[in-house]
Amino acid sequence: MTSRVRGALSAALIALACLLVPFGAVAAWAAYGLADTGRYVTTMAPLATDPAVRDSVADAVEGEVGEPVRPLVRSFTRTPAFGTAWDEGNRAVHQAVLRAVRDGGHHEVTVDIAPIAARVEHRVTLPPTEVTVLPASQLDRLRKGYDVLEVAGFWLPVSAAVLAAAGIAVAACRRRALTATALGTALGGALLSLAVAVGRRLTLTDLPDPVHRPAVGAVYDALTATLRTVSWLLVAVGLAVALTCWLTGRYGRPRARRGPAAPVPDPARQPTRARA
Repeated sequence: MTSRVRGALSAALIALACLLVPFGAVAAWAAYGLADTGRYVTTMAPLATDPAVRDSVADAVEGEVGEPVRPLVRSFTRTPAFGTAWDEGNRAVHQAVLRAVRDGGHHEVTVDIAPIAARVEHRVTLPPTEVTVLPASQLDRLRKGYDVLEVAGFWLPVSAAVLAAAGIAVAACRRRALTATALGTALGGALLSLAVAVGRRLTLTDLPDPVHRPAVGAVYDALTATLRTVSWLLVAVGLAVALTCWLTGRYGRPRARRGPAAPVPDPARQPTRARA
């Protein structure tokens, strides 16, 4: 295999690996972050103290029950018990959606709020009250997306790592290939950060009610905090590796020392005619 063919093959493998980096990060974040109930509840827990989220909860309860309960609900959202109710509600909703996605079925997803009320206040006893959290029309689409993410969350990062290693291995100049891989990884992290920012803007723009934009923005920021950290980590690691490769290539080679000049041998004397 000639050096030109090795260079072209290495460039193709490295380019494909760097292209898979942001997609693999998103898939792994969704499969191992959002799909884990414990991590999801931990991520959403700080939002119980966000004023915008509290107002949105009060507005939602008002829409279900009526205006007279709004002051009562608003005062409840400012008590420590609301944090417990928030965590238990998020846990119940997340578990119900995961159960429906994994077990199959085409019925709507509901949550019984009576056990949640009992955990918040032991003296409160409510009859079974089912609340719809996901209509059946959206369940099939969510199930298909979950199946894809469950496979892509593992194989996309592994494929990116394997392709990058193969591209560096077949390259004629491995230091240059490693530098290109590092710069491509940093570029993928920057594009991922840009995609998160654009997604936030589009999500808030598409809301029919602008009043709830602060609350939705807080939820979006909480859910994508890990993804933003990963994107900047990719940028930092990629630039650090590229800079290290450049420095070792420029200053790492020892300069050849010049030894003492060898004595020039005297030219052989030609016999003269007199000596002959």
